[in-house]
Amino acid sequence: MDNKTYAGIEEQYSKLDSSKIVLISVPYDGTSTWQKGADKGPEAFLNASENMELYDIETGTEVYKQGVYLAKPITENSSPEKMVDAVHEATKKYIKRNKFVTAFGGEHSISIGTIRAFNECFDNLTVLQLDAHADLRKEYHGSKCNHACALYEASQTANLIQVGIRSMDVIETTVMDFDKTYFAHDMAVDDTWMDSAIDQMTENVFITIDLDAFDPSIMPSTGTPEPGGLLWYETLEFLRQVFAEKNVVGFDIVELCPNENERSSDFLAAKLYYKMLTYKFLDDAAGDSFDNNFNESKENTTKFSKFNEDDDN
Repeated sequence: MDNKTYAGIEEQYSKLDSSKIVLISVPYDGTSTWQKGADKGPEAFLNASENMELYDIETGTEVYKQGVYLAKPITENSSPEKMVDAVHEATKKYIKRNKFVTAFGGEHSISIGTIRAFNECFDNLTVLQLDAHADLRKEYHGSKCNHACALYEASQTANLIQVGIRSMDVIETTVMDFDKTYFAHDMAVDDTWMDSAIDQMTENVFITIDLDAFDPSIMPSTGTPEPGGLLWYETLEFLRQVFAEKNVVGFDIVELCPNENERSSDFLAAKLYYKMLTYKFLDDAAGDSFDNNFNESKENTTKFSKFNEDDDN
């Protein structure tokens, strides 16, 4: 990847010291089990971003002026475990520098590292997962850092809300919290699912989006597409509501598997990322200071207890 700045923005908006936002690319595809190519996702996403209009019509804003620093890509691929460690280390480093940290994969196993870092830095974290797959296996193909295990750790250490699920193995039913899982077939006939999901979130929310959460009709270029997924405007409506009502502390987007004959998926991923930044900084002027409010006292914490549902939301 030879992109000098995110979306080709002017250098004045891309410097680390003055940028509120950090974007970490993780071109990793070491454990996917069907269509390979997620390691090419970050480059396709960045190339599409360079061809995107930076004025957001819905909100009348230009969020890139908040500053977006494009970090050095994480290229560790010697093992899934070492990749997760590298993602964890880089994510935590930028959180501690008071940045709004985002990541783009790569396969979903990268999220083990991002979620671990956010869980170490923010109190009572909710992990909001938009995904076709539950990803709750404790171990798969000999590794706990497989893409099929991406949310297992979060299910044990954080308040996990799963949205759009429509494919899973029976073993995952022993781990899943069905009260906090929103299956696609139920969402299709229930117009209250958005409010219900948000009501179950704590104040601090990390969002992880597997692009196969979207219906293949609008997002075909992903490793494991599943019919019956989310559409564009309902997803934006939900995300805007989450950003408005909760403190979204960061997010990642994964599983873009680009196809040279189909570029609309790359562009959807680019627009989604930019929209999420727009919603995060909707009420902030470019010159305003930013405080990510991470908890410095959790800095050296390495083990967490399960989210206490008796705590106040």
